[in-house]
Amino acid sequence: MTDFMRWLYANYIKPQISGQDEADYEMSLSLMESTLNQDQRAQYARALEYYSCHAFLLGARTGLGLSDALTPQSRQQAQ
Repeated sequence: MTDFMRWLYANYIKPQISGQDEADYEMSLSLMESTLNQDQRAQYARALEYYSCHAFLLGARTGLGLSDALTPQSRQQAQ
């Protein structure tokens, strides 16, 4: 992963994830926090960083790909 993606995760993606409502997942998150030891928490945080960054990139690529399909010219051709 690039330094930019690590920066993006720390400064944008992680704050967005942390700011979400956890009500539906409160029990699962609490159980995880209480059962993981310190090393496992660090490994979990690294896995979360990895998957979050790749999900962000997938969303960006998908958005770019869909932008061609949603331009006014392509909509006129579809009609």
